[in-house]
Amino acid sequence: MPRKTRFLSSLVCFAAWFVCFGTARFGAEQVDAAQPNVIVVMADDLGIGDVSPTNPKGKIRTPHLQRMADQGMTFFDAHTPSSVCTPTRYGLLTGRYNWRSRLARGVLSGRSDHLIPAARPTLGHLMQKAGYHTAMIGKWHLGWDWHRTNNKIDFTQPVKNGPDINGFDQYYGHCGSLDMPPYVWVDTGRITAQPDREEGVTKTQDRYGWYRKGPIGADFHIDKVLPHLFDKSIAYVQSRAKQAQAGKPFFLYLALPAPHTPIVPVPPFKDASGLNAYADFVMQVDHHMGELLKTLQESDIEGDTLVLFTSDNGCSPEANFPLLKEHGHDPSGGYRGHKADIYEGGHRVPLIVRWPGKIQPGTSTNAIACLTDVYATLEEITGQQRQTLGGEDSFSLWPVLSGAGQSGRESLVSHSIGGSFAIRQGAWKLCLSRGSGGWSAPREPVAKQQGLPVMQLFNLKEDPSEQKNLLEEHPDKVNALLRLLHQQVQQGRSTPGKAVANDREVTFLPAGVTLSTATKAGDK
Repeated sequence: MPRKTRFLSSLVCFAAWFVCFGTARFGAEQVDAAQPNVIVVMADDLGIGDVSPTNPKGKIRTPHLQRMADQGMTFFDAHTPSSVCTPTRYGLLTGRYNWRSRLARGVLSGRSDHLIPAARPTLGHLMQKAGYHTAMIGKWHLGWDWHRTNNKIDFTQPVKNGPDINGFDQYYGHCGSLDMPPYVWVDTGRITAQPDREEGVTKTQDRYGWYRKGPIGADFHIDKVLPHLFDKSIAYVQSRAKQAQAGKPFFLYLALPAPHTPIVPVPPFKDASGLNAYADFVMQVDHHMGELLKTLQESDIEGDTLVLFTSDNGCSPEANFPLLKEHGHDPSGGYRGHKADIYEGGHRVPLIVRWPGKIQPGTSTNAIACLTDVYATLEEITGQQRQTLGGEDSFSLWPVLSGAGQSGRESLVSHSIGGSFAIRQGAWKLCLSRGSGGWSAPREPVAKQQGLPVMQLFNLKEDPSEQKNLLEEHPDKVNALLRLLHQQVQQGRSTPGKAVANDREVTFLPAGVTLSTATKAGDK
């Protein structure tokens, strides 16, 4: 065979091989066998003061999370993008501030349609591109599409537009919070058991364990939900261990329903804290985290797995703050406010990250972080290039985790349940609200009646509990922060890159305040 003919023949063979095998590999971003398995665990309504790594003075015993912190890194200045459930979950999965979406305030219900379009890049898509098997287990609370007849859910029909359209190969969970009906398990589009009863508990009947009345599946038992989800997660890890060791890593997003209401600790955790049911429930969460971490060790993949533990917002008043205070425990760890608020207690949360051999054990950091940053962190760890869409508000935490530097995050935008904004840069934080923007006093209507200023400026270094409003003393700082927020809103991103569109027209200025008149913001 002539030399030229042999060359062409070889080229054709290589092309055929590439079409059959090469495109699959390169389309998956050339999976590196050294890439870690990743488990992201998000607790529900857990305050920064509720676990010992972020509050050593707390009265709730959390030895397993403490051990995780001793083996990894603890963040003391980590924040959720919102102070309530749904929008924070949106921010975590998309790396994008929730207020850019169509959800301007509040949360979804258990009957709501899907919030994240299939085309919106998510952590699930990101990890799939890197060759990971992806799974979501637990509380979704981002909506999925029930089949309805005359506005009534037909549970015999499959669920559409669940986590599977957002990059998860499989999912198992419930749609809303555990106090929101319907109460059925959905396994990748299919209900595991039809509802066989209507069930609910009032606050009068149970101060801690209440949940709204609604249809409940034959295999759905409220007090067993938390251990059941950990059992499912442990089974998933065990089922993927061999593939992970063979170079096919997994990504698990485990969204816990606890310690959110219904607060239903079971023996041996019931009454174990000596405080109340909420503290008992936190102890139960800690115990199950210990079981999950033990599974990694027993499956011989502990050193190859990055585990991240956090919460979706601050603690809820359902925990019974007055009673906990009597015992010397503060779920907000000394910060002002709680769940739903624009104050620090609403969105400053525990963040603990462990990756043996990669993250220096027993370390901590005061670097500012947002849960939107998980997106860019995993993007960097898996060796992927930043895209125009996806992670628009995400800075990689890997330089912090590896001890090599900072993330580049210099500002943070926070959001309350009522749609109030806050913008922070360094120690300075500007709350675009008269009061909490949420549930703690003063709520916005009361703050307005009291004639409080339309905005609040705090220096968190000098005043971490946000007690002294410096609005009138620093008008230049107010203007600078408003301009920064305006720029980040208009650009559709807070990271470097091409400007993109928000999903809606975003307004953030309080009534009567404009960018040009912000120096008069102290006027009542």
